[in-house]
Amino acid sequence: MSTPIELGRPVSGDVIELILEDHRRFEHLLRQLRDSSADRDAVRHALAALHVAHAEAEEKFVYPALRRKDAIDEHEAEHGQEEHAEGNEKLLKVLELKGTDTQAFDDAVEELATALNHHLTEEELTILNPAREEVSEKVRAELGERFATERNAQIDADCGRIENVRRLVEEAEKEGLLEDEES
Repeated sequence: MSTPIELGRPVSGDVIELILEDHRRFEHLLRQLRDSSADRDAVRHALAALHVAHAEAEEKFVYPALRRKDAIDEHEAEHGQEEHAEGNEKLLKVLELKGTDTQAFDDAVEELATALNHHLTEEELTILNPAREEVSEKVRAELGERFATERNAQIDADCGRIENVRRLVEEAEKEGLLEDEES
């Protein structure tokens, strides 16, 4: 299912700026998701597509390249993956709810917003800032093109559909990326 909400289709640019543009899109979509007068169903599907596409592109290209350039260490890359997995888990709860006008929906949105806002802040401070200092503009531009290409391909492949988000959460659980909330 494609989304009627514009998610942007960058094809090139500094990877840091492209990631920051998506971070601002996340914040905008979260505000819309909290707005009871918005088309919350369309917004949650747009947010799902953007979250999955963005995370997959970062994990495939950005984190490994920044590790090779010593801009981030293994712990920071793994922590980013854990936070993407947690975001997918919270996103799945939002997607699984039938209605968008219930307290359960509002509560699930708040959990998702808390997880995403934490990740955006932390990533900007601990991953993007070192990348600005340690990685050349040329490499950031090359990485931006790879990030944008993968991100757009993921969106075109309908990466935000509930079955795919569910699969990603199940894989993350098997890999131990998600903490057990029942303990």
